[in-house]
Amino acid sequence: MKSIDSVTLEVADTTAAARFYSTVFGLDSSHVRLRASEAPTTGFRGFTLSLVVSQPGNVDALIGAALAAGATVLKPASKSLWGYGGVVQAPDGTIWKIATSAKKDTGPAGRDFDELVLLLGVEDVKATKQFYVGQGLTVGKSFGGKYVEFDAGPGSVKLALYKRRALAKDAGVPADGAGSHRIVLAGTISPFTDPDGFVWEAAAPLTATA
Repeated sequence: MKSIDSVTLEVADTTAAARFYSTVFGLDSSHVRLRASEAPTTGFRGFTLSLVVSQPGNVDALIGAALAAGATVLKPASKSLWGYGGVVQAPDGTIWKIATSAKKDTGPAGRDFDELVLLLGVEDVKATKQFYVGQGLTVGKSFGGKYVEFDAGPGSVKLALYKRRALAKDAGVPADGAGSHRIVLAGTISPFTDPDGFVWEAAAPLTATA
């Protein structure tokens, strides 16, 4: 396994969620799939999804479109040492960070993005890194026990690991949470569950999912 083929979000209303992700973010089932689920979940679900874009104007355009479609702001878009970004929560409860490392716009604002990144909030970054290396992933960046990013092929979902409490703080929510993560990951692997309870399935044909 070299990367994530797709992520499946478990939502209460697949039709509404599909409309939101397609209309707002331009995402389809090649990356983000949807599955109906009423699995109990409270508080922080332990992960965030990020859209990495090329310029601040794209951040504002995507966040504006998300809010117009029913998302809520967790962190307003703002400048920081690393760039510009903000965090919203989709109507289905998934937390999305929209960010860029660029400080200025270089062209007309749009809603295109360069990377889709899944950040898992984990208890032990070093141990979970070794677990995923054992599953066949290759480490791209590693900052001790704080953050790990795995290599991803073109067009695939990039996987990264962050301390759970640090990820919650970055998202602007309390770290407490319980129940289902409401996300399932897919790759060219045998099914497994990682040390923090994130579930992986073998990648299925697009026609087999909602």
